[in-house]
Amino acid sequence: MEAGTRAVVKLRAKCLERGAAGIKKLIRHLRIMAEEKSKPLDFEEFLKGLQDGGFSLEQEEAQQIFSLCDKSRSGTLDFTEFLEALQPPMSEARKEVIGEAFRKLDKTGDGLVTVEDLQGVYQSQAHPRFKSGEWTEEEVLRSFLDTFDSPDKDGKVTAEEFLNYYSGISASISSDEYFVDMVKVAWKL
Repeated sequence: MEAGTRAVVKLRAKCLERGAAGIKKLIRHLRIMAEEKSKPLDFEEFLKGLQDGGFSLEQEEAQQIFSLCDKSRSGTLDFTEFLEALQPPMSEARKEVIGEAFRKLDKTGDGLVTVEDLQGVYQSQAHPRFKSGEWTEEEVLRSFLDTFDSPDKDGKVTAEEFLNYYSGISASISSDEYFVDMVKVAWKL
C-alpha cells in the first residue's frame, strides 16, 4: 500500500472513531475554516485544521494526504477529492439500495430532491417542533433535507449528495447485508 493511501486509511479510522458522521464533521470543520478565510486551504491551514479538529497526524502523513487531494497541484485542498479519498469504497449492493431510496424521494424524477418532493413522503406533523408550533411543515421538511444537502444548503439534494451522506454511514458498517436492510427499513423499500 502506497504511503498516501496508508495515511488516508489512518485518518479515516480516526474519523470513524467519532461515529458514522466523523468524516462529514471533519469536512465541515475544514470548509468552515476555508469560508472564514474566504479562500481554499493551503497545506499549513489544512494541517492546523486537522490538529484543531482533534485529528492529529504526523506532518508527513498530512502532506501525503494533501498531495493526494491536490491533483491539480494548485497548492490548495480540493474538498471533493478529499471527501472521495476519505470515504471507503462502497459495494454495488450498497450503491443500488441508496439509488433506490433516492429515486423514491425524487417524486418529480428530475434528479433532485426538494421540499416539494418530500411532501407526503416525510411525516412532518410528527416532528416535535411542528407539534409545538415552533416550525411550519416547510421548515421541518427543509431541516430534514439539509441532513443530506451539501454544505452550501441550496435546498436541492442531488443523487451524488445523497450517496455522499450514506458513504459516511456505510464506512462504519462492515456488513453489506445489514447496511442494505437498514436502508430498506428506513425508506420502506
